[in-house]
Amino acid sequence: MDENNEVHTEFFDTYTRALIDRDAAAIADHYAVPAQIEFPGQRIAVTDASQTEGFFAGAFGQYEGVTDIDATVEVVAATGYSIWADVTWRYHGGAPDERNMYQLVRTEDGWKIAVLTPLTLE
Repeated sequence: MDENNEVHTEFFDTYTRALIDRDAAAIADHYAVPAQIEFPGQRIAVTDASQTEGFFAGAFGQYEGVTDIDATVEVVAATGYSIWADVTWRYHGGAPDERNMYQLVRTEDGWKIAVLTPLTLE
């Protein structure tokens, strides 16, 4: 895991910046294709980057008042090609906080989110 020690920090720093900037294209660039989103009662198979971009563009309204985000990242497992990160998002400005498990995978284009699963906030 030493070779990937900073991967998750750098990855979620740029992902957080894209969220704050409400840049749907930059957010979508953080997702692998294909990818799997496992929402409660809803499974989304991502087969095209435009799906992710459209999803986030349509969700920006719920984060309208958010001006800053704190992301606490805990790597729970890692290999040379995959990292599982438990991330708690604390939104400053009105949106409810969130917690998700991300599986990052190493692709030809760098590290990308392959699976996203919401978790219960503690």
